Amino acid sequence: MAAALLANTLYSLGFVLEKRALTSLPEVSIRQPARLLRLVIGSPLWIGGSLALAAGFAAQLVVYRTLPIAAAQGIFVSGLVLLVLLSARLLGEETSGRERYALGAILLALLMVVLSLREGSDTVSQDAPYPLILLVCVPSLAAGVWLYASAERRTRNRHRRPTTGVEYGVAVGLLYGVSSLAIKGVAGRLTTHGIGGAVLDLLSSPYPYLLLFTGVFGLVMSQAALQRCRASLIVPVCTTVTSLFTAVLGTLSFGEALPDQPLRLALRVAGTALAVAVLLTMPKHDSAPRPSPPAKELASP
Repeated sequence: MAAALLANTLYSLGFVLEKRALTSLPEVSIRQPARLLRLVIGSPLWIGGSLALAAGFAAQLVVYRTLPIAAAQGIFVSGLVLLVLLSARLLGEETSGRERYALGAILLALLMVVLSLREGSDTVSQDAPYPLILLVCVPSLAAGVWLYASAERRTRNRHRRPTTGVEYGVAVGLLYGVSSLAIKGVAGRLTTHGIGGAVLDLLSSPYPYLLLFTGVFGLVMSQAALQRCRASLIVPVCTTVTSLFTAVLGTLSFGEALPDQPLRLALRVAGTALAVAVLLTMPKHDSAPRPSPPAKELASP
């Protein structure tokens, strides 16, 4: 529990610091990944945010070794409250009334998932069949990249209203969902006795390669999306998609049994359905005022 709360704090702080750093940089694009990486690596504030996210990743490894996947996701999503507070305080971002209701409904949905858990009766699995993991992850990665590219094409249309970033959040959330399953798999592989045996066991699995792909593409895609959209909206959407993806498909892939009591099963299914319904009905266009871009960004070509 302590590791999960620490991961929440580190992830929220990391995203907010990266967003703040990106507002002072020239516009970045996934079509120029080398330039994007060069710009962000040159920002000390962005480096601080990325280090916070890396520390959150380490805390997440501890969580996955001690809690069922669904339980971990329920706790991780509670960090959305901290994220919205930090975004308002440090970034000056404001959410509309409709968006606040949507975020409240998401928290309610994930609370239902948490209430469906029962300490001592939920199994913590350490492994999953590799073909099943690839069957789940590869199409999800393709869908995430395709959805992001579609959102990019629509954004380049100058006559369109500003987007809230829901599409970006869903796309990046799919990649991070795959990354979350890979983290769960890595945590299971680290139980092997001896460092050499653990490393060989890990390299023979698909997990480090899934982490490499999602790390590279997720970094480029998330930074471009964060610069264009409000962190207080895009990160909650991304987190919700990641949590639902991991809780549902991760539970099935790793063989962690669903609740056997009707009430607990109903809570988990209803919570998942509510979160998906909220995502589908969230506003797609941004009506909230945005902070004025810095002079450096206006002067850039």
